[in-house]
Amino acid sequence: MIPLRRLALFLAALTGLAAAAPPNLIFILSDDLAQGDLGVYGQKIIQTPRLDRMAAEGTRFTQAYCGTSVCAPSRASLMTGLHSGHCPIRGNWEIAPEGQKPLPAKTVTVAEILKSAGYATGCTGKWGMGFFDTPGSPLKQGFDRFFGYNCQRHAHSYFPTYLWDNDKRIELPGNDGKGGSKTYSQNLIQKSALDFVRSNKDKPFFLFYAITLPHGRHEIDKLGHYADKPWSLEEKSYAAQVSRIDSDIGELLDLLKELGIDNNTLVILSGDNGSSFAPESKIGKRFNQASNGLRGFKRGLYEGALRQVGIARWPGTVPAGRVSEDPWAFWDFLPTAAELAGAKIPAEFKTDGLSLAAHLKGGPAPKRDSFYWELHEGKPIQAVRFGDWKAVKNGPKAKVELYDLAKDPGERNNLAADKPELVQQAVELMKKHHQPSPDWPLDGVAPQRIADRSKPAGKKSR
Repeated sequence: MIPLRRLALFLAALTGLAAAAPPNLIFILSDDLAQGDLGVYGQKIIQTPRLDRMAAEGTRFTQAYCGTSVCAPSRASLMTGLHSGHCPIRGNWEIAPEGQKPLPAKTVTVAEILKSAGYATGCTGKWGMGFFDTPGSPLKQGFDRFFGYNCQRHAHSYFPTYLWDNDKRIELPGNDGKGGSKTYSQNLIQKSALDFVRSNKDKPFFLFYAITLPHGRHEIDKLGHYADKPWSLEEKSYAAQVSRIDSDIGELLDLLKELGIDNNTLVILSGDNGSSFAPESKIGKRFNQASNGLRGFKRGLYEGALRQVGIARWPGTVPAGRVSEDPWAFWDFLPTAAELAGAKIPAEFKTDGLSLAAHLKGGPAPKRDSFYWELHEGKPIQAVRFGDWKAVKNGPKAKVELYDLAKDPGERNNLAADKPELVQQAVELMKKHHQPSPDWPLDGVAPQRIADRSKPAGKKSR
């Protein structure tokens, strides 16, 4: 029997109206995946055949920027269409006993916008933007369905004693150390993602697949073909985690084809920040994550912390085999999704993003004057990119550094002393983009955040 939506698309095609059918949207956000982890970005040891094939079947971006370089604020930027100078979440802010600082009730999210246009909305994996009894709950921020971890600290375990099905706690008895078969969380999270797609195949849907791999702790149920490698267990586990991302996304893409909705589904893959490992660390060295020559990693604002995997696949619409060097950032996703869905963005809401709809289809990238990031982990830091110039300010009292990304993408040659006029331009842009907030001061850490940190809230998120 032909699925109703597939039949509708076929009939629309016959009458020349196929373009009017809104696409399904899947955004896969991997936790701590580095550009250099994938074969298509230069990885030589870790095997990622399905993601390499996904890139060949779609477009690969070399300058896709995350929201900022730790979990919660990067995800918040993706969901809200706001860069980290305006976003209500600009750092990892832990709340006891479980959860993180919530998105405010007035927040406009991409899920809310798509839901208003008739989309089914689901999130599976890790949320980290508000517990269920707060306004930041995924169920209060536009999602019909949630499964996985709400709290970032809880997500450090891949064999947790419980997960969340919507706001209902689901116990996993085998993981309590009292006997029984252990349950690897990714098995359940992957099943949830596939079930959501199957359940909504006959109507437009948005799936935010916030996969927790390969974030530490580096646990895996099967080491696969890395089991016999002469490496440490952490190295084997990390490689197996990345390959597990690869096989699970491959299974998702296969399902889209099986259901007959492959050609009407845009799938985007990225990661929430750069590698969590310094280039000189064991894993950094083992897998040569810095082979692309970029400087920096998680919790910094150099290119190695901000540039992410960026692969978009939509057969027949997104050009296959294309490699784009045009930059874009997470806050562009909200206006992109709205345009593709034919959804209206509330008039009172001003996104920082620009729609990539035409660019995804092979057209030029949108023009803009600058990109901006800030991060509040310890001392507040800032960065701005304008054209090919990139400025970084590593703390309230730090001098502004200046780099020419066209000639020096590795940010090795600080030109600040030679280009004072550009440094001043960068300073003005930083002032322009930073919206003052008592929660996120640029001269230190908010007292209320220090108070929350002092509570017994479990281990700090990495």
